[in-house]
Amino acid sequence: MSSPAESISRIRASFPEQGFFQDKEWVLSPEAFALDAGTVELIQSLGPALRAFQRACNRLYFDEAHPWVAKLLDQGKPQRVIELGRNPRWHEDLPRVLRPDLVLTETGVSISELDSLPGGIGLTAWLNETYAALEQNVIGGAAGMIDAFTAAFPSEDILISRESGDYLPEMSWLADRLGRRVLRPWEVQPFELNGAAIYRFFELFDLANVENADVMLRMAERGELSFTPPIKAFLEEKLWLALFWSPALEGFWNSALSTEHLALLKRCIPMGWVVDPTPLPPFAVWPKLDIQDWREMKTFGGKQRQLVLKISGFSERGWGSRGVFIGHDLSQEQWGSAIDEALASFPMNPFVLQEFHRAKVVTHPAWDEDKQATRAMQSRVRLCPYYFATSNEDDDPALGGVLATVCPADKKILHGMRDAMMLPCVAR
Repeated sequence: MSSPAESISRIRASFPEQGFFQDKEWVLSPEAFALDAGTVELIQSLGPALRAFQRACNRLYFDEAHPWVAKLLDQGKPQRVIELGRNPRWHEDLPRVLRPDLVLTETGVSISELDSLPGGIGLTAWLNETYAALEQNVIGGAAGMIDAFTAAFPSEDILISRESGDYLPEMSWLADRLGRRVLRPWEVQPFELNGAAIYRFFELFDLANVENADVMLRMAERGELSFTPPIKAFLEEKLWLALFWSPALEGFWNSALSTEHLALLKRCIPMGWVVDPTPLPPFAVWPKLDIQDWREMKTFGGKQRQLVLKISGFSERGWGSRGVFIGHDLSQEQWGSAIDEALASFPMNPFVLQEFHRAKVVTHPAWDEDKQATRAMQSRVRLCPYYFATSNEDDDPALGGVLATVCPADKKILHGMRDAMMLPCVAR
C-alpha cells in the first residue's frame, strides 16, 4: 500500500499534459471517496429508474392529453428549435448518457439536476483509471467509463462548440483514448460529415453561435448524419423535476412508471414547483407552500426559506451554479429580488422552485502541499453517477463510474471549484 505522499506523486504523474479543464484545478486526495453499501445500491437502482423517467418525459411532451406540458417546455425557445425537437426522424430517441447531480444527505441522496449533456466523462474515466492503479476498488472498475462510453457510442466523433471550449482538454483526452476525432465547427466543412455519427457537445441555446449548425442540422433532418444526444431541447430542462410533483400529472406518472421506480424517484427528487405567475383562484393555494401568490414567499423567515430557485434550462445561466438562488442564504431583500426575477422571466426562461435538502457533513483527507501531508477536511458532497445506454430500447443503463465533488463544508452550492476535491468513488 502506497503512502499518501507516494499516492499523490503517482496521481500527479498521471495527469495529462493539457489537463482536463481550461484554467481550472482542484485539491488532491490520496483516497477515493467511500460510499456505504446502501448508497451504492441506491445509485445502482437509480439508473433504470431515471431512464424510465426520461422515457416518460419524452412521451409526455408529445401527449395530446396534456398539451400544456409542451407549451410550457417550449416557452422562450425559437420556433426552429421547437420544430427540431418534434422531428419524426428522432421522435423516440433518448440521450444515451445521463448524469444526475446527487446531493449526499443524512437520509440518502437528493437529485438537484439531470444532465444528458454532461461534462466530466473524461475526468471520471481518468480518475477511475488512476485510483484503480493505486489498488483502490473504484465503482465501475478501471475501464468502466471508457467501456460504457464505447458501448453507448461505438463510432461517434465529438463535436464541441466554442461555448463549451473549457471542456476541450477533457474531450480531447477522451477522444484520444477512444481513437476518435474532436471536431470543431469552424474547422470542418459540413459535407465532410456526410454519413457520420456525431456526439453533440454543445448546448441547443447556443445554436446561433455554432458555426455551420444550420447546414449540419438540415443534413441530420435528411438522414445524412446523426446527432446524439438528440436535438430535443425540451428534454434538457430542470422543469421536469418540478413537473414530477404536479398534482395534474399524478395519474400520468402512476401509469408511465413502475411502482418501484415511482417510489424511488419520490424518495430522491425534492418537492418542486414551476414558478408560474398566473393568478390562482381565490380558494386555491400552491401545494405544501400554502400560499396563493408567489410574492408571499418574500415574507418567509429563514426556516421557511429552505428553498432553491433556479432557472430551468434554455439559457447560458442554466448550467453550473449560475441562475441558482438559495433562499436561506440570502437576505430578505435579495430573496425578494430573486422571486421578482423568476416571475418576470417566466415567459422566456421559466424558473423552478425546489425544497432545499442540506448535504450532510463528512470528513475526507485532503492533501496539504505546504505540510506534505493530509489534513481532515470537513466537507459536503455532490455525487455524479454516469449511466450509459447502448440503444434507445436499453432500459438498464450501465453505471460507468461515480464522480464525487467534495466541497468545503461551508459551501452551499456544491460544484467543481478550486478548493474542492474531485474523486472517484469506492464501495466501503
